Amino acid sequence: MRHNLSDVGALMRDRRSFAPEQMTSRKVHPDIVEEILRAGTWAGNHGMTQPWRFTVFMGEGLEVLREGLPQWHALSAGAAVNPIKMEKLKHRLDACNCVIGLGRVHDPAGRISEEDEAWAVAGAVQNMHLTCTAYGLGAKWTTPGFMGLPEVKQALLLPEQGRVMGLFYVGYPKGDWPSSHRWPLEFVTRWRHTSDEEADRHQLKPTL
Repeated sequence: MRHNLSDVGALMRDRRSFAPEQMTSRKVHPDIVEEILRAGTWAGNHGMTQPWRFTVFMGEGLEVLREGLPQWHALSAGAAVNPIKMEKLKHRLDACNCVIGLGRVHDPAGRISEEDEAWAVAGAVQNMHLTCTAYGLGAKWTTPGFMGLPEVKQALLLPEQGRVMGLFYVGYPKGDWPSSHRWPLEFVTRWRHTSDEEADRHQLKPTL
């Protein structure tokens, strides 16, 4: 065995999502951020296109998001703008001091579908989230409705062909690390031991 499966399994089961409002003002060290990003670059991707792009907002760079978040919500919502959400976005970075903008750049040769490239970025984010967990950091991947705006792409310094994939908030969480649960494996798994079309009918169909 190449790695300790007990440790790997514990890390995956310990991963949690923390909203920026659940984070403290304790600074995240840039060296740790680099390790988080490096872990993301080791995600699987077809054709080694490595479509992920990262933009780190820290220090004064966070002002771009402090100003941008409510403005972008207003632009995307139009007449349906939510005042409660606007107020929340204005204070979203009161404590959280590290945000990673997520983007992707499609393979210029067109060998790989854009859908596959998006899945590769999702794999990168999972690697990043697990690394945060190992450091005792909370993290949350958000995909707000305004991320398709050109203003957001510009803020993330993405090229014209780039696509925004969301924002990844990183910080030290307040309070105790929360517990969680998952459905039993039997609820989400079916085994086919034959090619018979009736095979699935013999599988256990548990209820919650």
